Amino acid sequence: MKRTRVALALIPLALFAAGCGGSTASPDASSASASGVTAAPSPPISSPSATSAAGPKPPTSTKEVEVKRAVDRPPTVTGARFAEHDGFDRVVIDLKGDLPGYSVRWVSELVQDGSGDPIDAKGGTYLQVSMNPAVAHSDSGSPTWVGGPIFQAELGNVQNVVKTGDFEAVVGVGIVLDHKAAFRVTEQKAPNRLIIDVAH
Repeated sequence: MKRTRVALALIPLALFAAGCGGSTASPDASSASASGVTAAPSPPISSPSATSAAGPKPPTSTKEVEVKRAVDRPPTVTGARFAEHDGFDRVVIDLKGDLPGYSVRWVSELVQDGSGDPIDAKGGTYLQVSMNPAVAHSDSGSPTWVGGPIFQAELGNVQNVVKTGDFEAVVGVGIVLDHKAAFRVTEQKAPNRLIIDVAH
């Protein structure tokens, strides 16, 4: 009887770990990739080199990332989520449609796409995620990513996540950090999402 109880208690923990997309997946040869990017097959398969028994290891590179990709129809950004993990913070950008092209770069400040006006989100440094082509609104013009533009995170390093724009098929997401640290970008499918992990 005691063994049955232990086994049942472990099932929710395993389901929670899988649902968070917490593992870096092994590369999929059919997906576009660049330095610092892991393109995951569907469903994601854990890579022994990137994970340990306790979960994924913190990222180790500060190198900027760029992936160019042509799609028939720009995907729609539906939201962003964030959580603290052991040794790193994770930001997940949820998408409806194909994975877009994107860049993840270090910037000196966050500005509003289009106008170029500074965004009042103070931090030690900033990562700018630009997805192209992508939109964050419906065909009728209603926003598909509601709230913000500044979402308070207050994690180990990620302080805020910011909508920096939805302009001319480019959607911008700013990540406000306490300090510069290594990061990695992971693509996952079913559902499609872009994941940015930042070390503490």
